[in-house]
Amino acid sequence: MALVLPVMALSACGGDGDSSTEGEAGSRQDDITVWAHQGQASEAKALQDAVSSFNSSQNDVTASLKLIPDADYTKTITATDPSDLPDVLEFDGPTMANFIYNKKLTPISSFVSSDTVDNATDGIKDQGTADGKLYALGMYDSALGLYGNKNLLDNAGVNYPKGLSDAWTADEFLDALKALASKDSDGKVLDIQEDTGLGTEWGTYGFSPILWSAGGKLIEDNKATGVMDSPDAVDAFEKFQSWKPYVDPNTGGNAMTSRRVALSWVGHWLYPTYSKALGDDLVIMPLPDFGLGPKSGQGSWAWGLGAETEKGDAAGKFLDFLLNDKNVTAMTNANGAPPGTKSVLATSALYKAGGPLQLFAEQLDKPCGDSDITKSCVAVTRPVTAGYPVITTEFSSAVNAIWGGTDPKSALSKAARAIDQDYADNDDYQLN
Repeated sequence: MALVLPVMALSACGGDGDSSTEGEAGSRQDDITVWAHQGQASEAKALQDAVSSFNSSQNDVTASLKLIPDADYTKTITATDPSDLPDVLEFDGPTMANFIYNKKLTPISSFVSSDTVDNATDGIKDQGTADGKLYALGMYDSALGLYGNKNLLDNAGVNYPKGLSDAWTADEFLDALKALASKDSDGKVLDIQEDTGLGTEWGTYGFSPILWSAGGKLIEDNKATGVMDSPDAVDAFEKFQSWKPYVDPNTGGNAMTSRRVALSWVGHWLYPTYSKALGDDLVIMPLPDFGLGPKSGQGSWAWGLGAETEKGDAAGKFLDFLLNDKNVTAMTNANGAPPGTKSVLATSALYKAGGPLQLFAEQLDKPCGDSDITKSCVAVTRPVTAGYPVITTEFSSAVNAIWGGTDPKSALSKAARAIDQDYADNDDYQLN
């Protein structure tokens, strides 16, 4: 599952906070090296085709692509000296700030065209911006929601949300679970991808929207205490914990496709599988509203330049090509993700107005960034901070502990204290 990201492989220290390293422009006729993660076969082919098309489209730059296995990718970048990194590299969005802190990335605005930057969605630019500088752009984004089995919902007499404006409240969501359970042989009516493991990046990506919707944050002003474990956050996770009797452990990964459950809390990446299995019975809803409106995570793999590249102009020319409509369309057709450019998102068969995943596009069209989380926005960027590895490790561990029966206040406060201590030990991970 694409969103279980290996951010724990990152070094949480080692930089001195001076992020002034910047690549050189060089010549637009330089050959360049490119690193990318080797994801699913369809993604790899789309990328290989894009590189081949770029090389054959002009005679000035030849891009040499190296695919690195997904499980090893972030560890490889982390272990590689900045001087040995490629000119262009892909990386998972939440890892960006840590790579900047460790002098592995350079700002890209001087090298990519303004048209390319302007065509990026706001969420993609939020994810790729640190300390006011743009370091990354992505071909695609991500989104979360509730998938529902319309037949099972109707049979239980459950009225379900049709859009963001009528999202279930947390209490209404629990009422729906109870109504569904009363018509279900084992009472297990919800899938939360428990088989993936809540103590992983899925625990953070999948359930930080509960925190945000309750008015909490993973971190604010370099402090987690008081925002991650606020009274409203604790109350929200007490409600989360109360769902356990209604959750199918998803053994075998087929709780939704076998029609065992009526609801599945997951992201865009399972739409193709669910659509094939449920057909017209599949409906898509926002996550529940815990008080500050429904929220969703966003962000995914992105592209940037190695900090010590001497071929910035040639690398920028490659990124301009990679992020054109043809290549973004091919990649998002391959993986089903929300396009990361305005032009492709508006015309995507899945995400355009009237498309089956229009709700996800509407969420992404209401970005919060990573700090200004209000009732009027929906899609929240995971904190753009070099300390993200410890944030996600501690928060996902807290989510897992809460699910296992630990008192939510105790679990969240323990995580918050560990995060605060790590920030104190690392001078708040200041990039300047």
